[in-house]
Amino acid sequence: MADSYKILYQGGESETVVKKSRFIATLKPVESEEEAAAFLSQMRKKYWDASHNCFAFTIGRNHELTRCSDDGEPAQTAGRPMLEVLLGEDVHNVCAVVTRYFGGTLLGTGGLVRAYSGAVKEGLLASAVVEKKRAFRMEVGTDYAGVGKIQYILGQQGITVLDSSYTDRVDFSLLVPAAECEGLKEAITEGTNGGAKIQIGDEVWFGVYNKEVILFP
Repeated sequence: MADSYKILYQGGESETVVKKSRFIATLKPVESEEEAAAFLSQMRKKYWDASHNCFAFTIGRNHELTRCSDDGEPAQTAGRPMLEVLLGEDVHNVCAVVTRYFGGTLLGTGGLVRAYSGAVKEGLLASAVVEKKRAFRMEVGTDYAGVGKIQYILGQQGITVLDSSYTDRVDFSLLVPAAECEGLKEAITEGTNGGAKIQIGDEVWFGVYNKEVILFP
C-alpha cells in the first residue's frame, strides 16, 4: 500500500483561448462516480449553450476508476488527452470538465489535443493539489528531564505535534508519517535512555496546505 498520493484538495477554474475558441476548464474533487456525474450535470446546465462539455475523471488510490468523453469532438481528441494529463500528473480523486465555445476556426486533431490537454493543465494550476500521507498518532509521555531531548528530536525530524500537556509530567500527541514511526520510536527511546513511554495509536491520513496540517476523515 502506498504511503502517500496526490489528491485534488480544492477545485479551480481557468480559461484559455485558441483561435477564437474558448476552453473553460473546471476541476472539482470527487470521491465516487456519482459525484463526478453530478458535477458533470452541473457544468452542462451552467454551460448549456456551449459547443462541447468534455470530461475526464480518475478516482481511487490506484486510479481504480477512470472515465472520459469527447462529447462530440473527434474521437480521442478531448476526453482521452484530458485524462492523460490527470494520470500523468498522478492526481487522484478529481473530475475535470472542459467547456468549449467554438470560435469558427477548425483546430484539427492535433490542435484539439493540445487545446484540451493544455486547458486541464491550466485548470490544475488554478486548483490546490495536496499530497495525502498515511501516518499514525503517537503518544509520548516523559518526565521534565526528557522534554528538551524529545523536542529536539521532533524538530530535527519535522514531526507535527498535535497536542501537548504539562502537568506533573509531559505528554505529547504526535502525527508521525507511517514510514518514520519505528525510527522516531527508536530515537526517542535512545534519547531519553528508555525513560519515555511511547504508544502508537490509530492510523490517520493527513496533508499540508498553506503550511496548515489537514486531517482527512
